[in-house]
Amino acid sequence: MKNLAKKRNDPDLPIGIPVIGWKKPPRPDKVALSGQYCRLEPLHINRHAQQLYKAFCADQENQIWVYMPYGPFDNYSCFFEWLESYCLSDDPQFYAVINTATYQAEGVASYLRIKPDNGCIEVGHINFSPALQNTRAATEAMYLMMRNVFDLGYRRYEWKCNALNEKSCRAAVRLGFQYEGIFRQMMVVKGRNRDTAWYSIIDSEWPKIQEAFIAWLGLDNFDESGQQHTSLSVLMREAR
Repeated sequence: MKNLAKKRNDPDLPIGIPVIGWKKPPRPDKVALSGQYCRLEPLHINRHAQQLYKAFCADQENQIWVYMPYGPFDNYSCFFEWLESYCLSDDPQFYAVINTATYQAEGVASYLRIKPDNGCIEVGHINFSPALQNTRAATEAMYLMMRNVFDLGYRRYEWKCNALNEKSCRAAVRLGFQYEGIFRQMMVVKGRNRDTAWYSIIDSEWPKIQEAFIAWLGLDNFDESGQQHTSLSVLMREAR
């Protein structure tokens, strides 16, 4: 009866479980996040713009921009203007992903819809160049951002993407996110309808998910040729 009372109000209707002992987390600081294979640096125009443009131009078919609400860019000047006008705010809060194998900025990602009052934050604007895709650095970048959020005390970490973007949907599940559903006709992007798929990780799930990341990123999970012994997808299934 005691537990039931906590979930019902005076008219005997079900209500949420009280959130006890949780404190509103701070906004993420604009500081670098470092790992074994990558370093996330707060986006700096003069330091990162040319490296990012060069890395993105390696995708000559512009596939990395298909599901983005912006891009591709005709030239460096247009790309620079976009970075300057869109990527230097506090929300979204952009990072450049530095691959420590090349010491070059090869991708971007951001925190956005940062809501400390609810303990909720989203990761998005993820755009990895061909050089960064399918690397340990790319996975570690996502882990570092995720770890930072839960270390700060957030309760919920979100991933949203175009429901037609199969690669992004698969990536979300591989990284430990749980599918929540589709918001139909949520946006109009580049003149086309976008249904948005929602995924999340909550704080109670994080310890096991972190264990899976640590196990996958460990040097002993890769052979001399760099091939993984156990996939992250398998480790995440076990974590759940």
